[in-house]
Amino acid sequence: MTQEMIIAGFGGQGVLSMGKILAYAGMLQGEEVCWMPSYGPEMRGGTANVTVILSDDRISSPYLKVYDTAIILNQQSMDKFEKAVKPGGILIYDPNGITHHPTRKDIRIFQVDGYRLATEMGNKKVFNMILLGGFLKIRPVVTIKNVLKGLEESLPERYHHLLPLNEEAITKGMENVFPYDVEKQLVLEHA
Repeated sequence: MTQEMIIAGFGGQGVLSMGKILAYAGMLQGEEVCWMPSYGPEMRGGTANVTVILSDDRISSPYLKVYDTAIILNQQSMDKFEKAVKPGGILIYDPNGITHHPTRKDIRIFQVDGYRLATEMGNKKVFNMILLGGFLKIRPVVTIKNVLKGLEESLPERYHHLLPLNEEAITKGMENVFPYDVEKQLVLEHA
């Protein structure tokens, strides 16, 4: 089975590291993996996205125009990538800062209020791990055990004391991912 994903947001939100952790976890499971980052010259504060492909078979090309899953962290990314989710695919997003919510009815849409949850946890840097947890609850493409190993591999050793907090954030995301009802939102907007 092949999973083609895009993770997109502002630089500094942990977009690239979330993709790297998924890629490490996929490698640990013996899958073929592609991790292809894309970011502007401004990096922190500019837009960033990463394509991650996990597959049981060889990956023919890292360049994609449509995705099985999109994890969206800001409005600019929503505007760009909502339409790039394959029909029947999944879009997961944090509603913080989103002014135009998704409107597609041919995909499954979920919200994870990662920014609020990270603030409640006392560390906004775990925002990306909360979204990753929500994603893994909906689409468990890699095991939590391998995600934690991938996290350990991708974090510099001086930050390993944060591994338990990141694990807690993943769990928090898994517990706080909810379906988004496009029909209900459209009715509220027009009321």
